Amino acid sequence: MGTYRDELVLPRNRKGLRTGYTTGTNAAAAAKAATLALFTGAWSPTVTVSLPNGETTTMTPLHVQLHAETASCCMIKDGGDDPDVTHGALICARVTKTATAGLTLTGGVGVGRVTLPGLGLPVGEAAINPVPRQQILANVQAALAQVLPDPQAYLAQQGLEIEISVPDGERIAQKTLNPRLGIVGGISILGTSGKVYPYSTAAWRASVVKAVEVATYQQLDQLVLATGARSEAYAMQLFPNLPPIAFVEISVFTGAALKTCLTHGVKYVALVAMISRIVKTAQGRMVTHVAGNPVDMAFMAEVCRQAGAPEELITAVANANTARHMLELCQAAGTSAPLERLVTLALEQCERFVAKLGGSLALDVILVDFDGRVLARQRNARAITMQQEQEL
Repeated sequence: MGTYRDELVLPRNRKGLRTGYTTGTNAAAAAKAATLALFTGAWSPTVTVSLPNGETTTMTPLHVQLHAETASCCMIKDGGDDPDVTHGALICARVTKTATAGLTLTGGVGVGRVTLPGLGLPVGEAAINPVPRQQILANVQAALAQVLPDPQAYLAQQGLEIEISVPDGERIAQKTLNPRLGIVGGISILGTSGKVYPYSTAAWRASVVKAVEVATYQQLDQLVLATGARSEAYAMQLFPNLPPIAFVEISVFTGAALKTCLTHGVKYVALVAMISRIVKTAQGRMVTHVAGNPVDMAFMAEVCRQAGAPEELITAVANANTARHMLELCQAAGTSAPLERLVTLALEQCERFVAKLGGSLALDVILVDFDGRVLARQRNARAITMQQEQEL
């Protein structure tokens, strides 16, 4: 007979489209449940957690412990139908009352530590990414608002320490890129939307194709392809005159989206992406999933050389940790030339891909940073002509 935990680990369909929840959402749920128990003196059978995308979901606390000054519990990570190595892992939180004002978030057992730059986190910090960090703190604050008449007054005088842990995290991390990225001792707490989509399945690719087809059924001849939820939100700011249906979140399926645009008569396609996807597109990878598809530092160093970057920057990029690290190095050096070169290469690769299919498109490739600022943009001749005609 299976355990209660086994019953909560849902089976995955490798060809399915069932969404799951990120490690960040699970950590936020555990932290919120522990906070509520700490102040009410009792555990609720479920807890409702808010997601960065504005949705909510309900989760079930396990392995609960409650003492006078601390409470802890775990959630079971449900990765949906995505082949996620953290599926079924316990994501835990311990919340402790402290004499220090405010909220403090730390990583415990099984949560990695950052040892190299380029990950958007200070070296030495727990590998809890910025969006899930905000999600965890927001849910703890929401819990305090449920149980205290004036949570801000409480936090001004005393505080809470929130420690996130993953009991099996160090073992799981060996199946990820974390060791190569310099994240030691465990997994990262991740998630920008709060949900896990089965990006790498055939069904998700089919849904990307269908989204493009639906847009073309509305007789739209201009589409914007974004590689993620944040990229799509930034893209909507860049193209405010287009209807929402003109924006397609393509995940890793750049090639499938471009092929469908060409097949259905789309005339103008803008690709909006952040640095890692731009790098992979510039290398000609039309499926840009991270699995088996690591960023090539030698390639990025060569791009810097082609862009006329100083030798010290070329050397630094050759030894960089991630595509984001390369971006940070360029920004620190005060040069955007390598970024412009990357976008030019990405545009050329998209043109080459479309040409092999026997067609052509007006193409516009835009690199945005993590706050939505445009870092580099390149358009082919057809796109420039179309834009000029629209302005007349």
